[in-house]
Amino acid sequence: MTEWHFYEPKDGHRLPHDPLNAIVAPRPIGWISTVSAEGKRNLAPYSFFNLINYAPPLLAFSSSGWKDSVANVEATGAFVWNLATRPLAEAMNATAAITDQDEFALAGLEATPSRLVAPPRVAASPVAFECRLTQLIRLTNKEGDAIDQWLVIGEAVGIHIDTALLEGGVYQTARARPISRGGGPADYFETTPDTLFKMRRPG
Repeated sequence: MTEWHFYEPKDGHRLPHDPLNAIVAPRPIGWISTVSAEGKRNLAPYSFFNLINYAPPLLAFSSSGWKDSVANVEATGAFVWNLATRPLAEAMNATAAITDQDEFALAGLEATPSRLVAPPRVAASPVAFECRLTQLIRLTNKEGDAIDQWLVIGEAVGIHIDTALLEGGVYQTARARPISRGGGPADYFETTPDTLFKMRRPG
């Protein structure tokens, strides 16, 4: 007989730590680089992030609060997504600090220019998507009341891939050693070749 822990989020979860982001996990990391209207660089990770459309390629990240990344995208209409990998995990985590400093410098990361947008890329990241803003949406609750959560959607207009990650023209996901966010205060996961299994869709 299964015993269920049931709760209504409006009343609290009654657990030591909110299980929501541990259940919907692992989640890809939106490591987002932006620049302000004045050209100041910003780099920050977002765990509410994903690819949401093929053609055109659309990416979305959601920010709890009106943070610098959102303000910069609104001001300039552009951002870059940088793939977070295991070798870059500690540097990525350092960029999560709430600070007025340049996060590239703070984390000891070299920046490299993008081709089509103003924000730079993380030079050491093996994949980067240069994106232009398509929608900036303030989210609401079920009653239609605005909440302090902002959804940023961008179209990838330029994509950089380290060719070492290609085999016969096919991108090898695990070769990059991408990391994803788990739950709790500190859980992350690395995608490795030994976790791979294959299924083809029916039909």
